[in-house]
Amino acid sequence: MRHFEEELAELKSKLLEMSGLVESAIFRSVTALTTLDRELAKSVISNEEKINLMEIEIDDAATRLLALHQPMASDLRFLTAAIKINNDLERMGDLAVKIAERALSLMEQPPVKPEIDIPQVARLAESMVRRSLDAFVKRDSELARSVLTADDEVDDLRSAIYEELIRNMQAEPATIPQCVNLMSVVRSLERIADHSTNIAEDVLYLVEGIDVRHHAETKRH
Repeated sequence: MRHFEEELAELKSKLLEMSGLVESAIFRSVTALTTLDRELAKSVISNEEKINLMEIEIDDAATRLLALHQPMASDLRFLTAAIKINNDLERMGDLAVKIAERALSLMEQPPVKPEIDIPQVARLAESMVRRSLDAFVKRDSELARSVLTADDEVDDLRSAIYEELIRNMQAEPATIPQCVNLMSVVRSLERIADHSTNIAEDVLYLVEGIDVRHHAETKRH
């Protein structure tokens, strides 16, 4: 049993390392976009393989623990949540790469200055990532619920930015390629927020044994 507990602790440590890599990738991809830093964008892309390899390592470790120990109750929920969270983190890493790629494309195009605030969307998404992972580490269901309620704010900002970009394209058709790239960035940030919501839902399942994916309970205070 002690060996099993040690392996669980090691798995948790690997998940935290994975989350650190992903948080860094998101931050660096947005920074590359806002500062037009080509090398920073390229570093996000080149580090993708490290995240992918860690996802495989974590998935293999969790699957092995499930097969060998056949855990019950909270340990079973932890391993199930760990596998799902690991997948969400890997997808966030992919989205950070997509943002970095769009940043590189924008650096090749004439600058466009629509009235949009991508850094604000990024701050909200990054905050959701951080809080969802903190909720997982601390097994804090209330912190997890705060992530669920924050998702609407990201959706509202996404809609407002899309509307502004559409107006910009209609007024200045020459800016369509740049605006499409910016839309892709905002969409990627929104999807990062969605994956944070998935993690928060997994935390509620882990801590309370409830599935809130399709329930109004996500709005409960």
